[in-house]
Amino acid sequence: MNKNLRWKVIVILAAVGLAIFAFTPPQQKVKLGLDLKGGVELILQVQTDDALRLETDTSVEQLREALKTAGITVGTLRSTSLTEFVAEGVPQASDAQFRQVAQDNLGLAYDREAGAGGTHTFRMKPNIAVQRRSEAVTQAIQTIDRRVNELGVSEPVVAPSGTAQDRILVQLPGVTDIARAKNIIGSRTLLEIKLVEAGPASDEATLLAPYGGKLPPDMQVLKGAGVDRTDTGTYYYLVNRVAAITGRDLRNARTMVDEIGQPGVLFTLNNEGVSKFTRVTGDNVGRQLAIVLDDFVRSAPSIRERISRADANITGSFSQQEAADLALVLRSGALPASLTYLAESTVGPTLGEESIRAGILASLTGLALVTLFMLVYYRLAGFNAFLAITINLIILLGFMAYLGAAMTLPGIAGFILTIGMGVDSNVLIFERIREELALKKGARQAIAAGFDRVFVTIVDTHVASLIAAAFLFQFGTGPIRGFATTLFFGLITNVFTAVFVSRTLFELTLSRKPAGSAQQLSI
Repeated sequence: MNKNLRWKVIVILAAVGLAIFAFTPPQQKVKLGLDLKGGVELILQVQTDDALRLETDTSVEQLREALKTAGITVGTLRSTSLTEFVAEGVPQASDAQFRQVAQDNLGLAYDREAGAGGTHTFRMKPNIAVQRRSEAVTQAIQTIDRRVNELGVSEPVVAPSGTAQDRILVQLPGVTDIARAKNIIGSRTLLEIKLVEAGPASDEATLLAPYGGKLPPDMQVLKGAGVDRTDTGTYYYLVNRVAAITGRDLRNARTMVDEIGQPGVLFTLNNEGVSKFTRVTGDNVGRQLAIVLDDFVRSAPSIRERISRADANITGSFSQQEAADLALVLRSGALPASLTYLAESTVGPTLGEESIRAGILASLTGLALVTLFMLVYYRLAGFNAFLAITINLIILLGFMAYLGAAMTLPGIAGFILTIGMGVDSNVLIFERIREELALKKGARQAIAAGFDRVFVTIVDTHVASLIAAAFLFQFGTGPIRGFATTLFFGLITNVFTAVFVSRTLFELTLSRKPAGSAQQLSI
């Protein structure tokens, strides 16, 4: 065996060895998709109206704060629909200044229409409404994806579903606690830290008594727990409508145990959050700061001093699991809108095992029949094709295991297709070698010419197929992606085995024989 042939054999053996190492043992290394491992598939609808309502309410508060800063007093600011709000009682003397403040803060997103009596109506621009709905779905997909990955689900699928713009497909392979998974996925848990104006009080009337029984427009009443954690009653707090800190200012959240051994959640603020927290605590020493989760005051500690650290905590009546789930949801961020479950289907692991057995049987049967055909039609060269295809499948499986790609039922179909592609490439090569032999060339010359002249054709067809596989993966969902993944890697390994491995096997066979005529090559 010459030196050039020796290194080729070493490369092939190394590739096969690494592939086998990558997927051994297959029970641990090869990840299975939903259809093979079992799990749950959900179809969710994003209630994008919630996103528009939140956008409008936020705009109202933004304008209210801007007017307060500018020293402009108006009668009322209130939302009238999902995309519309009105400002009433704008003083005539401040009308021009009001228009300027509104234009500076809302001009890009809202059209303003002036009416009689100092009334101004703001309507969200149609293109902005469409954009906000689309952003809500995109943000929901990203948030759900972070949450299911935090759950430790292997190869989850979170993607748009069908042609509907507001629907999301979620596949969770191996999930058994479906109720907990749905609760975490659909939770809109929103963390807010707000200054307390009054409270706690046992009822709303007592809380609002200092304000003449009327709720100030820039405040809101929230239910909450008592100051003493042993008090299980429900109390009322009057807090600022605009939060000083929100969940968007979080960097991380994790479970903790407080000083009396109760589970809680420790959260860390990002740089912007620390700046806000430092400013609000420094300016409000002696006041209470409410930690609000989903419009419920979990605790309302007093500010004793300016706080400049990044860590804070949430304590209360949590179980260990509830604290862990809350930390998970806070880390992943709040959903921009509520979700509705449209469909739920469960795949049992028994069905998955049957699919795996059927897929393996189909692959082995296909390989056996193809090998039989190649041996009959191409004689001993058919054994060369069998080895090349087998090595192709081994390396493909190693690729899948090493990169963590999930094996699905369509993926098994991709394996079977890979067998067909391997046969196709070998047929092209063998037929070209036959043509060279018919021209009375020697075996070595015929093999060299056959592989060299077919190489461009093989690369051309495989590159075209790779482009198709890339588009399938980019725009497909679920089963389509599983098929595209196997097809993509199958094409890459097939070029290697058809061009490099197959040629090396021919050269290895001829190296054991003296140079001679074409009759020495059985094809």
